[in-house]
Amino acid sequence: MRSVEVAGGEILLCHTREGVFALDNVCTHAYARMNEGYLRGTRLVCPLHGGSFDVASGCALGSPAMKRLTTYPARIVDGTIEVAVEATRAP
Repeated sequence: MRSVEVAGGEILLCHTREGVFALDNVCTHAYARMNEGYLRGTRLVCPLHGGSFDVASGCALGSPAMKRLTTYPARIVDGTIEVAVEATRAP
């Protein structure tokens, strides 16, 4: 996992056996930085209260998290990770 700044926002990149995924780096429950948590397969676990999310869909998988994380399309092209962000997030 690695946190990066994209278009003025902080995005978490997760590299798993299933591919590369990009999500907001802030927990929807307690506003913790998700890059300080851990990744187990495609399950991302918050460092504060242990709420978990699916990195592919952003859906909350375990309480206390109830609201999904925003996800962004990501791909690897010639060894570079590309992330598509909404026009509203662009500077």
